[in-house]
Amino acid sequence: MAVKTYRIISQGISLTLLALLGACSMAPHDNAPSLDVSTTWKSAQVAEGWISADAARAWEAGEWWTLFKDPVLAGLMARVEISNQNLALAVANVAQAQALLAQQQAALWPTLGVQGGVQRSGGSGSTGAGSSITANLSASWAPDLWGRLGDAARAQAASVQASQADLANARLSAQGNLASAYFALREADAEIALLDETVKAYERSTQITQNRYDAGVAARTDLLQAQGTLVSAQASRTALRRSRAIYENAIALLLGQAPADFSLAATQWVGLVPEVPAGLPSALLLRRPDIARAERSVAAANLQIGVARSAYFPSLTLSASGGQSTGFPVSNLFSASNMLWSLGLSVAETIFDAGARQARVDQTLAARDGAIATYRQTALTAMGQVEDQLTTLQTLAVQAEQTRQAADAAARVEQQVLNSYQAGLTAYTAVVTAQATSLSQRRGLLQLELQRQQAAVGLIQALGGGWQAPWTTGVVAQ
Repeated sequence: MAVKTYRIISQGISLTLLALLGACSMAPHDNAPSLDVSTTWKSAQVAEGWISADAARAWEAGEWWTLFKDPVLAGLMARVEISNQNLALAVANVAQAQALLAQQQAALWPTLGVQGGVQRSGGSGSTGAGSSITANLSASWAPDLWGRLGDAARAQAASVQASQADLANARLSAQGNLASAYFALREADAEIALLDETVKAYERSTQITQNRYDAGVAARTDLLQAQGTLVSAQASRTALRRSRAIYENAIALLLGQAPADFSLAATQWVGLVPEVPAGLPSALLLRRPDIARAERSVAAANLQIGVARSAYFPSLTLSASGGQSTGFPVSNLFSASNMLWSLGLSVAETIFDAGARQARVDQTLAARDGAIATYRQTALTAMGQVEDQLTTLQTLAVQAEQTRQAADAAARVEQQVLNSYQAGLTAYTAVVTAQATSLSQRRGLLQLELQRQQAAVGLIQALGGGWQAPWTTGVVAQ
């Protein structure tokens, strides 16, 4: 009996080794789809070099907001990582994907089980009741002969990396939205300060006109025009305060706070626009979170082809069990004469399925082609976004300088026309026109500076927020 048992166990071990050695993958060779990424940009006239070596390191680490040298913004960015609920959702999705990966990897290993029980039975016709005790240990394993389980685990590992890229994308989106809202708020502060100054100037002009009207040297229409200009500036200031409150509420939501519990004091606007490094490498696009996610989706779809193809081959299951069954006393449970054992091997193969397996293979092939198309389109979209932001930055820089010159000229004209009116040489209509032009140019300059900062944020987002891709490391299928 012992010899026969040894032979059975030896055969089971041999089959197990053969199963391990014979395991293979039915998935096509995993080659990332080629991308036609140009080596230069159409808008190639960028500033030479980094602002500093520290700025370059901050970019590489993903701390791109430090390039704007605004300590308040830096403090808000740290709070986004902790409290933003969209990021919390993305973190939960990553944890869910990792748990699914652990489930897939567990399927590669044998399953062990233990069972025990006590039973007492009897009847009216029997002389007495009887009791029995059982204890059983079982094991089963389905060797991954054709790589179905391995491919499924590797596909899920790629899905984990895709979900991590989604997390990186959500983080970058939240950071970009925060920066844009913050700069808009600071620009509103600057415009409000400008209008505070303007209202005071208009109040002086109105008082001068009132005095001239009282003295009989100015028409009533002059006074009405001065008063209308003053009220219009006050209304613009009120509208800006409303816009500022909206930006402040948006920042609160990005920080995961109720707007009523958050406020941001007015302070001087740091209107710095970071320089773009010369020779910005287009290979950065391949590290964008959305492109990394699309590439991982291609890898997962490719492995699913192997899972579908493995259905053409038979499945093998090995099983073994051993245990004891005895009555009382319990010490008899460990007697060799009560030993029960079994070894089993089962093979299953589908003979006819009316083309269902081939349809599943065709489905996975089509899904992979769709994932490749999405990957390439995502990269093309990214290239277009970078080009748009580079062009925007260049044109806004020129436009801002031209508007600055126009604002300076308009301010000089406003003062000259006001002096001329006070000397009785010019109608007040000219004063109103000069004041409106000067205010419009100064506000336009502030708005252009905001657009430049937001375009810089847009470029940083288009390039993935930095040179590092931490979401693509540390996840490997076992």
